[in-house]
Amino acid sequence: MEDVHHIFTVFKEECPEIYAQYEALGRQIHEQGGPLPEKTRWLLKVAISAASGHDRSLETHLREARAAGAREDELLHVLLLCIPSCGFPVFMEAYSVLRSDR
Repeated sequence: MEDVHHIFTVFKEECPEIYAQYEALGRQIHEQGGPLPEKTRWLLKVAISAASGHDRSLETHLREARAAGAREDELLHVLLLCIPSCGFPVFMEAYSVLRSDR
């Protein structure tokens, strides 16, 4: 996968050993951590990124969710589900990323 953000490319070049371990852990958890289907895992990562206010991660997770078959209405629904628990401002920040990431 191509890096969405240049700073991530810089980090990978500057700290290759740390990145390799981080990547291996993330891959193991994502692929072998449990029974959830691929698309569901990416939708959850979209929700977690949105709720945490991590816009850079959200951009990446939106792209991965789409690649795994998530539809735009599903992505919007995931973000709407953040409103009751995280608040409308959190939703609006994530919504702005969703709409600018096409």
